[in-house]
Amino acid sequence: MKLTFLGTRGEIDARTRRHRMHTSLLVSYRAANVMIDCGLDWLGKLERVDPNAIVLTHAHPDHAWGLKQGAPCPVYAPEKTWQELRHYPIDDRLVIKERAPTKICGITFEAFPVEHSILSPAVGYRVSAGRACIFYAPDLIFIHDRSAALKGVQIYIGDGATVTRSFVRKRGKALIGHSPVRTQLTWCEKEGVPRAIITHCGSEIVTGDEREIIAKLRVMAKERGIDLRVAYDGMKVKL
Repeated sequence: MKLTFLGTRGEIDARTRRHRMHTSLLVSYRAANVMIDCGLDWLGKLERVDPNAIVLTHAHPDHAWGLKQGAPCPVYAPEKTWQELRHYPIDDRLVIKERAPTKICGITFEAFPVEHSILSPAVGYRVSAGRACIFYAPDLIFIHDRSAALKGVQIYIGDGATVTRSFVRKRGKALIGHSPVRTQLTWCEKEGVPRAIITHCGSEIVTGDEREIIAKLRVMAKERGIDLRVAYDGMKVKL
């Protein structure tokens, strides 16, 4: 399995002042390429990737609105996501049921509900092919049934909206927002996940001192026995 980080941030790059593409991950196995998420920045630009299939985590603009004009390939998403995207002109739409492993182009995706948004319920994906297994969740507060989601996972790819400060808010009895990287690293420690990659980075990482932030993150990760990297656009990882 090969991973290519097509986008890692949704904000202006502090150094180049250029807008990076909305966060997306390309999972490649043998001759197949499956794209996870397709935000608004990707509208009209999918020929750059030419995926065999697209899988969505949820329907927020930076994860799904690149499909407003349709898709050149099959699109997979949970039923709640399809309800929000019901007016999109996508011909080949398929439902991924939560906790039901689904094979897409030879790669197995299992959707785990995560807490993130009330209006746009989200999932994270346990993705496996051959001997490789990762968990991908770019937006979350916590994972329902975390132990099952992370069992035997080699790399956790998680939410970089905030490093240490809380980004969790209450709406009635529900929680919305993002879990800090520090908390996600603690999950990895508890579940025995050896490596973590942080993506979907927020302003704390994007506009801060990059060396200082990465050094801080690596100290946190080392304390928990985790090998950590911060993703960048175009980064490739082989498993």
